[in-house]
Amino acid sequence: MTDLRRLGASHLHTPKLCLGGNVFGWTADKATSFAVLDAFVDAGGTLVDTADVYSAWVPGHKGGESETVIGEWLKSSRKKVDVATKVGMIPSAAGEKLAPARIAEACDASLQRLGVEQIALYYAHQDDEATPQEDYMEAFGKLVAAGKVAVLGASNFHAARLKSANDIARAAGLPHFQVLQPEYNLVSRHKFEGELQDYCVEHNIGVLPYYGLASGFLTGKYRSADDLGKSVRGGRMTELLEGKGAAVLKAMDEVAAETGATLAQIALAWLAAQPGITAPIASATSVEQLEELLPAMDLTLSAAQLDKLDAAGA
Repeated sequence: MTDLRRLGASHLHTPKLCLGGNVFGWTADKATSFAVLDAFVDAGGTLVDTADVYSAWVPGHKGGESETVIGEWLKSSRKKVDVATKVGMIPSAAGEKLAPARIAEACDASLQRLGVEQIALYYAHQDDEATPQEDYMEAFGKLVAAGKVAVLGASNFHAARLKSANDIARAAGLPHFQVLQPEYNLVSRHKFEGELQDYCVEHNIGVLPYYGLASGFLTGKYRSADDLGKSVRGGRMTELLEGKGAAVLKAMDEVAAETGATLAQIALAWLAAQPGITAPIASATSVEQLEELLPAMDLTLSAAQLDKLDAAGA
């Protein structure tokens, strides 16, 4: 049985892997999405991550596609899973980003698409410096008071803004952000390590990082300029290869030889071992891809292995 970790001070628990839902209804069709969700829950997964903006970037999509697929799966499968979703990337007539009316409207739309009475974890998908923090924390507080949302989270917030939002909420007797979702992986560490990580550790804020595999770079798929044509993301890999990426892959190869684990499993296990991290988020466009990620739930790297990876990616 996979061990569960508590998500910060909240009542939510997850193994060392959360399933990313950005691909559902986009690069994973409905049948594939259902199969991936089934396999994740059957393996002990408890938390699926999505957002109202997934996948508005696709021609002909307007956002909500991922939530709709998850909602249809929840209805047909009757399996239990907590769903995290987000607001703040899609404007509407009610406002932009974290305008209170937009938060209220978006939450109702997400509840409807998911077919649930309560969202387990609801994130501010990005900060909104145009809206007073008092106003958006009050808007989120109303959702919690109404029973529409259980736990609040913040994604893509800087340390000072996360701290001020939570200080304002506490002073007003409102619920605060208990979870953070930052970009964080072995080759992109600057957005989380330091002040933000320290704040989360000190205040017991659960952390669920995204881009844990650095858009596929940490699977070892891109090792030379010849590999960059392997996917639409290949162009982004040049700077990683020219930077510390090659050293990180070399260290990962050594750990793989010692453990028998794949590079993807090692990248996720390294994340799960970092201070403050509850579990990384990773998505899969097939059951086969998911099955490669699942052993990360139970993989524990030695102190020497973690040190080796740390040094390579520092």
